[in-house]
Amino acid sequence: MQQLLNTLSPIGLDEMKSVRLMNRVDTKFVTSMPRLMRLLEMAGNQYYVQEIDGVRNSAYTTLYYDTPGLDMYIMHHNGCLGRQKVRVREYVGSNLMFLEVKNKNNHRRTRKKRIPITEFNIDGEHKHEFLKGLCWWDVDTLEPALRNWFNRVTLVNKEKTERVTIDTGLRFHNYRSGLDKSLDQAVIIELKRDGNQPSPLLSMLRDLHIHPHGFSKYCMGTALSNPTVKQNRLKEKLRYVDKLISDI
Repeated sequence: MQQLLNTLSPIGLDEMKSVRLMNRVDTKFVTSMPRLMRLLEMAGNQYYVQEIDGVRNSAYTTLYYDTPGLDMYIMHHNGCLGRQKVRVREYVGSNLMFLEVKNKNNHRRTRKKRIPITEFNIDGEHKHEFLKGLCWWDVDTLEPALRNWFNRVTLVNKEKTERVTIDTGLRFHNYRSGLDKSLDQAVIIELKRDGNQPSPLLSMLRDLHIHPHGFSKYCMGTALSNPTVKQNRLKEKLRYVDKLISDI
């Protein structure tokens, strides 16, 4: 994959500020590594690749918090259009870390609020005050639920109206069950646009028979790594991903 990424023109963090898309519409796709290779070949002339200190495939880790009853997981599992996630995300290579509250409303628009932090937790008055103004639940009840690790490539179209993230090497650790799980052969693509802006990538995905397929890393990771949680509405997605990987 690195050879293909090296053929794309780079874009730096300063230029990326104009395509942050904090209030956006997200569309997710799940595919395999061979199809990703073909997609990168097709996208080369129409997309930049984010580069930070010479790195184009960056390491991320995320710690998700939830209530003792896993209310955030259950809301997503049950298909509630209005839902929320509370997480700490570390951009490993950049030494950046943020506490984030991510909401999706009933119009399927995503809005994210975040603050920079220096420790991988939600302890401290500053963090609590931030969460109390945004979180739907009692902040004092939140506890670590799931952690993931993955690598991310970020593409930006030449018009700078959309951002595409490509996640690979996905691994999970569940704090409730103590189990570790891996989806390192799956690829999660997320197209992020401010509204329904035209997207060159959509036609490429259609040509490759890669269709929209919802995938929450928190929910899927939780279902994979904790067999005791409610997961009947995720079983079809779990089977789809399993088949995708087994067909490689």
